[in-house]
Amino acid sequence: MNAHPHPSGRSRTVPVAAVVISVLVMAMCTVGAQGPLAVVLPPLIVGGAVAAAVWAVRRSRTDRTAYESRLTAWAASEAVLAERLRIARDLHDIVSHGLGLITVRAAATRHLPKPAEVQTALTDIEDASRRATAELRRMLTVLREPSAASRRAPVDNLDDLPGIVHGASLAGLRTRLTVEPLGSVSEGVQVAVCRTVREALSNAARYAGPTDVRVGVYRDGTHVVVTVADAGPSVDGWLASPGAGHGLAGLRERIDSLGGTLSAEHVDGGFRITARIWDGTA
Repeated sequence: MNAHPHPSGRSRTVPVAAVVISVLVMAMCTVGAQGPLAVVLPPLIVGGAVAAAVWAVRRSRTDRTAYESRLTAWAASEAVLAERLRIARDLHDIVSHGLGLITVRAAATRHLPKPAEVQTALTDIEDASRRATAELRRMLTVLREPSAASRRAPVDNLDDLPGIVHGASLAGLRTRLTVEPLGSVSEGVQVAVCRTVREALSNAARYAGPTDVRVGVYRDGTHVVVTVADAGPSVDGWLASPGAGHGLAGLRERIDSLGGTLSAEHVDGGFRITARIWDGTA
């Protein structure tokens, strides 16, 4: 579902110009004149028709430029909205899993001997976690497509990185993955790391074609850093096949929401994407 209506590309320039030119042509064909007016009137009518045509062409170009600008802004906002919805769905999966573990652990202590106060506390914890899980699912169910809930893939994690990088080789990329010890990494950050690598590899395949790509993941204090750098086109005459151009906007929205930063720059004839994602578990 789109948050904003698709911009309209309709322009009234052509219909207006067509009416004006038609009226002028009809006037030239039907209006009679004698003397000097017979010499002056036809050129004036023809000049008016030409002026209307020139105005229509210029105004049509202006309207087209304005429409493309509105369309670009609309597509960017929709990309950001789509990424926010994906973030919400991932949040649902992650938080629901955590609350489910709390519920199971609390329920598993029922048969163990314990003081009455502890039993009451654990019962309250179990009840509260069940209510919170049900409320979370109720509030976020609307973010899922009706037919997509049963076919959603599991949330990405760091164990999926080798498969993601290997999959890029099918597009002709020559990839090398380096993952340094990261320690404990929150699930939301793991998802962002995988999304960053996917988007960067996709961009490299579209813009650089078969080329060398280095993927690195390491920890820098409280941040997990992801770098994906390609060497640029390695095939003479390679023609880029750019996509919609809003993948990075959605990715930046996700990383910003985690308190991180995303940079994209040309380096040594290639392109490098760097994501610094704050990780509170460090």
